[in-house]
Amino acid sequence: MNRKPNLKDVAKLAGVSAITVSRVLTTPEKVSDKLRQKIEQAIHELGYIRNHAASALASNRSGVLAVIIPSLSNIVFNEVLQGIYSAVKPHQLQVILGDCHYSPLEEEKLIATLLSQAPEGVILTGTDQTDYARKLLQNAGIPVVQLMELTDQPIDINIGFSHLDAGMAMTQHLLARGYRRIGFLGARMDPRTQQRLAGFKRAIEDWNLTQARESQALCQQFVVTTSQSSSIKLGGQLLQAVMAESQGQCDAVFCCNDDLALGALFEARKMNLRVPADLAIAGFNDLEASALVEPGITSVAAPRFAMGKQAVELLMQKASGNQAEFPPIDVGYSIMVRGST
Repeated sequence: MNRKPNLKDVAKLAGVSAITVSRVLTTPEKVSDKLRQKIEQAIHELGYIRNHAASALASNRSGVLAVIIPSLSNIVFNEVLQGIYSAVKPHQLQVILGDCHYSPLEEEKLIATLLSQAPEGVILTGTDQTDYARKLLQNAGIPVVQLMELTDQPIDINIGFSHLDAGMAMTQHLLARGYRRIGFLGARMDPRTQQRLAGFKRAIEDWNLTQARESQALCQQFVVTTSQSSSIKLGGQLLQAVMAESQGQCDAVFCCNDDLALGALFEARKMNLRVPADLAIAGFNDLEASALVEPGITSVAAPRFAMGKQAVELLMQKASGNQAEFPPIDVGYSIMVRGST
């Protein structure tokens, strides 16, 4: 067969009606196992590719969930995806995954492309979509979930936590430990990292206001950031930069993620700095490695798996007809205190 096989070809080979084939593709639980296996064998033999757009028109279901993340190489998003994949199976959904490389314009293009596949819902990372992307999603008439951070103007469903508050909390932890010359190491500087930096600055400003009223010594801050992608190697380079800027006086660093924190830890050893006696190191995202190194790295943890799972569950509630308004869901965060501070 030189042409592309269609639904009728599958039905003919399996000896059933096209309607039965369609039922196996859309609601397989309504077909006997024996008949389903017979049709699936015909599909495999012919190499039939399902037309999701046509199926969506016929059944009002595409069986597709669109998910866009900023990076396939960043393991932070792996836990979110694991939560998503754990929740889609009972709903017989297939995930179409897009990587926008932290670019709102690239995300906009992906949204337009994925919406053409008639997905039953869309899950996005972050809340900084372009105006056109928001318009596309609002006009699509399907549930949309924005993950990982909170906003007071969600497109639809919003699940996340305040990166500003988390940045403040980590900085307050360092201040409470007695550190007074604190650096911030930031990479890429995406919106969530910028919020963490804003929390760092606010915590120090609040501290210094209190200290000034009591005529106490103020805390110094040193900020070193770059638009480069985050890496362990870069963490070491940024630690060198902040120590140079502070003339070697920096006694603690808050890294925007654990990759940088690990790099700072390794570089501190090369510089013969004792952690935490000479230099405290804090990170963000609580990667597995942060608990395994010595000393363990203090970090901010958030329930990423649970966020992904809950996103699918709420999305499917909406898709099944629940038109209730969901207020933004704050999943919270925890400061995982370890030996590095």
